[in-house]
Amino acid sequence: MADLLTERLILHPLTEDEALAIIAAAPDGSGYPSPADVEAAVDFVQHCRAAGDPQPFGAYELRLRDTGVPIGGVGFNHPLDDQGATTVGYGLVPDARGHGYATEALLAVLELARRSGAQRVDGSANLDNPASCRVMEAAGMIFSHSDDRERYYSIDCKIVSGGG
Repeated sequence: MADLLTERLILHPLTEDEALAIIAAAPDGSGYPSPADVEAAVDFVQHCRAAGDPQPFGAYELRLRDTGVPIGGVGFNHPLDDQGATTVGYGLVPDARGHGYATEALLAVLELARRSGAQRVDGSANLDNPASCRVMEAAGMIFSHSDDRERYYSIDCKIVSGGG
């Protein structure tokens, strides 16, 4: 699968070998890969080994388009279920936050999901992460409910527009 390009980002679809390299990189929590990037890579590798490469509903490394430097990840937690739904997640290294990159990446994968047959994409953010909630809202996702840990969002893919 080819890279997805946005105005400022490259969304590079990971291969199993690339995900294994992320896992082996021993994150320190301050840069790329983060512990969350490693967790996503582990999930991706497990899925590849159990059911094959899920692309386009897999993991993507986020890189700055002008430098190629990785700044985080975005992707789907699983292929489409029997209702045509999937879940999305994303994360950026601390230095990349606050520049609109997460919203730009989320818009691109929501559009990819729509073009690839998704009916709905869900997401969630910890209650102590209002910035992530703002990202989902900026990308058009609608708040549905919360529990004692997270706020949950969803988008009907028939209304997704924009992206890469």
